Amino acid sequence: MGKTILDNCRLVTGLYDEKGALILEGERISAVCLAAEEDSPSRLKQALDEGAVRLDLGGKIVMAGGIDLHVHFREPGLTYKADLATESAAALLGGVTSFVDMPNTRPATTTTEALSDKLAAAEGRSYANYGFHYGATNSNAAEISQLMNQNVPEADKFSGLCRHDFCGIKVFMGSSTGNMLVDREETLKQLFSLKGKPILIHSEDEGMIRANLEMMKAEYDEDIPMKAHPEIRSRLACIRSTIKALEMAIALKTRLHVLHISTREEADMIRAAKLQNADISGETSANYLWFCDEDYERLGSWCKCNPAIKTAADREFLTAALEDGDIDTIGSDHAPHLKEEKDQKYLDAPSGLPSIQFQIPVLTSLAAEGKLSYTTIARAISERPAEIGGIQDRGFLKAGHYADLIVIDPEKKWAVTAADVASKGGWSPYEGENMTGALTQIWLNGQLVCEDSKLIGTAQGKRLWFD
Repeated sequence: MGKTILDNCRLVTGLYDEKGALILEGERISAVCLAAEEDSPSRLKQALDEGAVRLDLGGKIVMAGGIDLHVHFREPGLTYKADLATESAAALLGGVTSFVDMPNTRPATTTTEALSDKLAAAEGRSYANYGFHYGATNSNAAEISQLMNQNVPEADKFSGLCRHDFCGIKVFMGSSTGNMLVDREETLKQLFSLKGKPILIHSEDEGMIRANLEMMKAEYDEDIPMKAHPEIRSRLACIRSTIKALEMAIALKTRLHVLHISTREEADMIRAAKLQNADISGETSANYLWFCDEDYERLGSWCKCNPAIKTAADREFLTAALEDGDIDTIGSDHAPHLKEEKDQKYLDAPSGLPSIQFQIPVLTSLAAEGKLSYTTIARAISERPAEIGGIQDRGFLKAGHYADLIVIDPEKKWAVTAADVASKGGWSPYEGENMTGALTQIWLNGQLVCEDSKLIGTAQGKRLWFD
């Protein structure tokens, strides 16, 4: 736990992409030494004189580790298909050093008892740093408000449940795995009026989806084609629900984070809504930046997720919106199912993709094509998630922050194989896809925990503190 120098590297943040070095001491970054700064050589010499170990990274990129605010690791209740240990390992192999798990488990994380149980389950088993969202229902707004008013001093951290022990409040305005639909107008207003935590929404209009599904059943009976998914979970269902959420967030000054944006219209609306409420933000996933509706013929249920993957034009627009900053974050929406569950007809195949391990390679591949900058990637996978989630001392290359780091070879080309997949289900829609940009090292809390796609040591993830 002495000093380590990561030297001869390309340091990338949301603000700069510069040659330099990092000095690590114990669990944290001690100094950021940009080559252009006059005092950098003397700081590096001093660290060497104090016995620091120097690692030459050969010009590779170093960024803050990924923070994924949107994962479904299936524990408790669905551990036959995934669990906190297996999926956190997949996260770490994919450069995600911190994750926040969604509440639609069995039982759902909609009580303080369920939150306590999940925190206990992750301790000592999670390979990445971990935290959890609290789930909203039609009847628990008062309980959430009460927990948000509970405060524990940092000196007594983790001594009892309080506002710092969960990240945000997940509201399903459209149904998905877990049956947590919130559809009462008064409850939505109560939730959107809560201050101090982000409200994260799954935004699809439930009535429209049900009507679309009934029309497809009338036409195809039990043999609905998989390519009908974006017609059932339609563009208009996304737009209508997001309009409602944005209008409410503007009126009530809500810290609103719109999840898994899949349409160009939603990205446009969020850009405009930010002019009225700067606390509105948006997320898309790598799935919407890589696949399009043409892939349903090739992949079938293996690209069935909610909201549905839309058109190639949406894909290009969302990529540009991420580069422009209109979309703030990338969240994997990692949602594993077993292969035999997915390999069924439309009505029986569940929605959800195991994608966390390959989201950063998707982004580096888009950077190789000139569609994204590495500064955008740093902002979207680390810095903005840390800001939106209120995650203390993580997500940035800054002195004093935890040394959660990823090292990237931006030129390396490789193809995803089934053998690469670490998620418990053992499959991925990215199998066979060609990537550019490989994760060569992962550092967690100042320790090298992964090198050349191999985990080093046992689970070392720490509980996140949400400030």
